[in-house]
Amino acid sequence: MVAISATPLARIRPAARSFGDIYTVLALVVVAVVVAWALTPALFTDQDPYMGITANKFQAPSIEHLFGTDQLGRDILARVIHGTRSAVLTALVAVVIGLVAGSVVGLVAGFFGRTADAILGRLIDALLAIPGFLLAVIVVVSLGFASVNAAIAVGISSIAVFARLIRSETLRVKNRAFVESSRVIGGGRLVVLFQHVLPNVYRSVLALAVLQFGLAIINISALAFLGYGNPPPSPDWGLLVAEGKDFFYRYPWLVYGPGAVMVLSVLALNQLSKSIGRDK
Repeated sequence: MVAISATPLARIRPAARSFGDIYTVLALVVVAVVVAWALTPALFTDQDPYMGITANKFQAPSIEHLFGTDQLGRDILARVIHGTRSAVLTALVAVVIGLVAGSVVGLVAGFFGRTADAILGRLIDALLAIPGFLLAVIVVVSLGFASVNAAIAVGISSIAVFARLIRSETLRVKNRAFVESSRVIGGGRLVVLFQHVLPNVYRSVLALAVLQFGLAIINISALAFLGYGNPPPSPDWGLLVAEGKDFFYRYPWLVYGPGAVMVLSVLALNQLSKSIGRDK
């Protein structure tokens, strides 16, 4: 009875792992395409993302225009492709801001402890109590409406998330045997921090950074949708959806094309984050 019941489980686990690998490969393909769009958009389209032919306005998706055309006759796929660079770069800036600032706060709080941990811990709790998107809106309204300011706003809103994880990982690593051994043989606090604690902490942070990259794309696109990003005719993904929503019921492809690209990009990054966390 035991052998019979164990056999299906033994088959299910490799099958589940293989499905996970397939999803990871697909996610890598999607991310590779998005990165290629961001680096060399001209290789994927020869259409002008800013100028269109008004006689071709509101054309449905076809071989010539895979995502259709908008109210000015502009090719929507071309605008999505050329808007990828802004989406990727601003999300990257946001993640770097959150990672660097969160690292400083989390490392100081976790490694030095006591007073520093008490003060910075309360700061982390206060930031986590504020919804991230609301904090991003407050910051971008204060700084001004532009993609760079949106990236800064989203980055600031993610500092607490990185700081909390890095603090917990620092607390876990700093009491390990190899760290104690480094202290015993005369290693200074900064030597221990940068040579032993920091490298081991960041093995766990990579998965969160990839996940936050996807969330940054969503938040920055949402800010652009609300009008807090670059003004028209910029081909920002969120702005494309905002422009298409006014014609959604008659010409839904104005929203479906940019929306599908955003969804696939974020899902791919989410899958990569899961794969990194599983293999860690």
